Amino acid sequence: MSDIGPFRVLRAKPLWIANGVITGVLALLFAVFYVGANIDPAGHLKNLPVGLVNADKGAAVGGRQVDLGARITESIKKSTASGDRIDWKVMDEKEMREELGKGKLFGALVVPADFTSSVAALTGTTATGTPVRPTLTVLTNQSAGSIGSGLARTATTLAAEKASLQLGGQLTAQAGSQEARLPAAARVLLADPAAVTVEDGHPLGSHSGLGLTAFYYALTLVVVGMLSANVISGQVDHALGYTHNDMGPLRLHRPLIRATRVQTLAIGSTLMAALSLVMGTLVMVGAVGVMGMDAAHLPLLWLYSVCAVAVTGIGALTLLAVFGTPGMLVVTLFFIGMAVPTAGATTPIQALPGFYHFLAEFEPLRQITGGIRAILYYDAQGDAGLTRGWVMMAAALPAAALFGFGVLSWYDRKGLHRVPAETEPGKTAVPA
Repeated sequence: MSDIGPFRVLRAKPLWIANGVITGVLALLFAVFYVGANIDPAGHLKNLPVGLVNADKGAAVGGRQVDLGARITESIKKSTASGDRIDWKVMDEKEMREELGKGKLFGALVVPADFTSSVAALTGTTATGTPVRPTLTVLTNQSAGSIGSGLARTATTLAAEKASLQLGGQLTAQAGSQEARLPAAARVLLADPAAVTVEDGHPLGSHSGLGLTAFYYALTLVVVGMLSANVISGQVDHALGYTHNDMGPLRLHRPLIRATRVQTLAIGSTLMAALSLVMGTLVMVGAVGVMGMDAAHLPLLWLYSVCAVAVTGIGALTLLAVFGTPGMLVVTLFFIGMAVPTAGATTPIQALPGFYHFLAEFEPLRQITGGIRAILYYDAQGDAGLTRGWVMMAAALPAAALFGFGVLSWYDRKGLHRVPAETEPGKTAVPA
């Protein structure tokens, strides 16, 4: 035993340099991933899908058929106010409702069926009656993400208001001398003929977290799988006698059982696969049974939860086994650092810088969130994200196995075995 005081290690430059570099890089990466992704969503917004519905039936005005709804929707499509920020999807009302119900639209703008007749009534060119200002309806979709829905609402409302003013200018010019004979109130309405209202296009239950329960539920599954992998990895090492297990002031140590790296990962993966049944069940019980989260398709939700924990946990075990001590940092960056900003649950992918689009293609949290969102909000429709979630998990598991067992087999073949822990006096190592 060395008689050098333990605090002497604080004089060692490598200790300061190594820890300073690792923690500094970690802090920088998290700042870049988190703050960089969310610092300017509106500025990075590009091609956000929004529905555009013209339900206007037109009307006979001055002896000819007029369709002002087509005119105003065409004006919105050609408007340069939003640039390429909004991707207007022209569709009928039924298709629009279906797309909102799959989370494929962040909002929609609907021109009503009586738009032309109502506008014409303002000029007195149709049957007499009390003029009714037509309403352009902006539909939001919080289930697709609160920030994305908000961006769509703002851009769509501005586009509708601008189109109304543009149409009003055209109608005023066409009215000519007739405008002077209109009442003052009618002239004001004619200049800006359409009112704009906002409605919820895909209502959710009161216990749906304003469309965020799917994200937080998926994040819980990923964190549970990731942290459980760390626990299982440590406990397997202790059971094999490679490490001590400190329980408060007590130190427990088992006899060494020699195991190859491949065997160790196989043991941990078996534990993870079995215990994911328990963890997935308890996550669902806690969220739905205890906290009262709105949820449907409970058997499917349970199965998906179990599989998500298992795939995440086995993936994390693989990284821990391949990278060793730095593995937990790699796991944290991959499953949390790079995953949360690219999940598309808060800030939509369309409002992220280009690099994050690449990450979103394979980051597990986005795929798991899409599946959970489909189950909770979109009646478990496959093309609402559930099919992609299953496919990506099905691809991730063998990919992790090939990577992990492939690298560890190479370690074993090269004789890069783990250094066994020192056994206590009286303890004997058990041969493999």
